[in-house]
Amino acid sequence: MAHAIWSGTINFGLVTIPIQLFTAIRSNELRFHLLHDRDGGRLSNVRVCDTCGKPVEWEHVVRGFEYEKGRHVVLSDDDFKRVNVEATQSIDIMEFVESSEIDPMFYETPYYLVPEKKGRHAYALLRDVLGKGTKVGIARVVIRTREHLAAVRPHDDALVLELMHFADELTNQGEFDFPAKAEKASAGEVKSATMLIDAMSAKFDPAAFTDKYREELMALIEARAHGQEVKTRAAKPRRPTNVIDLRDMLDESVAQTRKQRRKTPKRTRVA
Repeated sequence: MAHAIWSGTINFGLVTIPIQLFTAIRSNELRFHLLHDRDGGRLSNVRVCDTCGKPVEWEHVVRGFEYEKGRHVVLSDDDFKRVNVEATQSIDIMEFVESSEIDPMFYETPYYLVPEKKGRHAYALLRDVLGKGTKVGIARVVIRTREHLAAVRPHDDALVLELMHFADELTNQGEFDFPAKAEKASAGEVKSATMLIDAMSAKFDPAAFTDKYREELMALIEARAHGQEVKTRAAKPRRPTNVIDLRDMLDESVAQTRKQRRKTPKRTRVA
């Protein structure tokens, strides 16, 4: 069974619910060691000063913030402790908002909130009441010395704590060059694009999607570990669609999609 990474309470109004925090995701990222190509030995990270060119021991390492190019403010461990946020071990719900008002880009990492025995009734009450409506709780929580903005929302039988980005952490869209809404497509292109989306529509089944890159990489690793080789083919990049032929490409895509769906009806389509 997974281990709780944090224990505390959910607080809303005068109600306090004792809970434990469990991660709701598992990382499948493959990790590799850096090796010496001649003898296969693992390489160690060596800290070298770019001023004197000598290796530096941990006891002489300090943390500095570069406020100007090449100029740093050095902070000690005591400095970090002085401004450290108070770990209250509580998820303090400050308000309830409509979930539709939250841009999905704000969501970061989900965690399961698991109630302790004496908090199960209040936990179920909060979950069920939230489940009947469309609101989520907006809370502040401190995890590992850092304060987070978070949403508390129901998910089947569970309450989930979804860590969120603060507003100033999201990059302003104005920094990029996006097509203006005035650059509208023709009525025919809109009709064909809509038909393609309808033809490709399905009921979402997350189990139908797997990390193909990881699977192929693991197959290569396992084969090589047993002295075998796996033939791989380099993917050919697709050429950008010619804007002049966009309508024809959409219509052809609709026809191919419908033909493929008739041959391999693997997923449930949305009516």
